[in-house]
Amino acid sequence: MDILVLALALLAILIGAELFTNGVEWAGHKLGLAEGAVGSVLAAVGTALPETMIPLIAILVSGTEGANEVGVGAILGAPFMLSTLAMFVTGVAVLVVRRGQPASAPMPVDVDVIAWDMRWFGIAYGIALAVAFLPADLQWPRWIVAVVLLGTYAFYVRAHLRAEPSHTDTADLAPLRMHPIDRGAAPHPEAPRLRIVVLQVAIALALIIGGAYAFVGAVEDLAHSFGLDDALLALIIAPIATELPEKFNSVIWVRQTKDTLAMGNLTGAMVFQATIPTVVALVFASEHWAIGSGTYLAFASALIAFASSAAIFIPMVRRRKLTGRGLLIGGLFYLVYVAVVIGSLGGVF
Repeated sequence: MDILVLALALLAILIGAELFTNGVEWAGHKLGLAEGAVGSVLAAVGTALPETMIPLIAILVSGTEGANEVGVGAILGAPFMLSTLAMFVTGVAVLVVRRGQPASAPMPVDVDVIAWDMRWFGIAYGIALAVAFLPADLQWPRWIVAVVLLGTYAFYVRAHLRAEPSHTDTADLAPLRMHPIDRGAAPHPEAPRLRIVVLQVAIALALIIGGAYAFVGAVEDLAHSFGLDDALLALIIAPIATELPEKFNSVIWVRQTKDTLAMGNLTGAMVFQATIPTVVALVFASEHWAIGSGTYLAFASALIAFASSAAIFIPMVRRRKLTGRGLLIGGLFYLVYVAVVIGSLGGVF
């Protein structure tokens, strides 16, 4: 039964990702947004919802010590997964789709947009992690940082929304999947009405979120049936499942040679995860946002996220190009963390 649920959940996420990428492009066109805003804000926030809701519910609804600890761990795990495994999967997709090209061939990506995202990720996440070195019972600096992070994300979003709008011809956009039900609009390539675009995006998000929850539940049941450790499940297996929407969206956009959207979906989600969910942890579970016994593994993932991001994007800024091969570095950092987790659970560390 769990296998069937897993397959159906995966199908729901795939269908949702296809509807979402198509719908969010039309939403950006209708709203006159730049490509960076579409990928780094609209797509990033939308597909970050599945992995964001789980820790937020744990902290805001459950409110117990155990739930707060799990929630903080999940919040720290999201940027790690995006900066390691998601980058690796996207890099593999680039190399597969463009297998006739040299591995060092640059991706058709707006380097300035991606560099902007990673700059703000580094600033926001660096501030958030710095406060974790303070004593756990010292709460007021954490609240100040929470306000700073909210302001940082607001500034980041405002800058993206004020960027020069993309001038995309409707003929260059794939037909809206739900265009046939839009009785008040002309056939493609004429733009569908915004209400139909919003409806498609909403349905897509419902499929993505519902599929992600079902997928995580089925994975947990299967893991328990095989006798896997709960910590291994929480730190490695479950985060892979919750990051599926970003991975699928980016692969779809890579296949369509829309690499700025593909990468912005990941880097924008990293900025979002470093700010909004982190604010909830700092305000409502501040005593757990501290480096110490019981949180070493979670904060180790945050440090690895920084290292992986630096290894991938500093060379991009210097060379003014990003390659699929360069993204594969994220997989190495993911394996390092897996080794650390297994070693820690096995008593090696």
